[in-house]
Amino acid sequence: MTDKTQIQGEGNYDAARKFDEEERKFVKSGQVEQKAKEAEEALDGPEGEELERARKETGERGATPER
Repeated sequence: MTDKTQIQGEGNYDAARKFDEEERKFVKSGQVEQKAKEAEEALDGPEGEELERARKETGERGATPER
């Protein structure tokens, strides 16, 4: 029988599991609000134009609500 951790058909299960684990750690760390504030400041700062250009290049999946 095939080890399920080796199945990579519809997606990379190992990478998805690791991403989920790291995301949970980040949320529990209490840094979400601080990082959101840093991102907002970056958008309003000198790199904002470049960040907006990158967001547009990724299409709607990277869209943020209008401020």
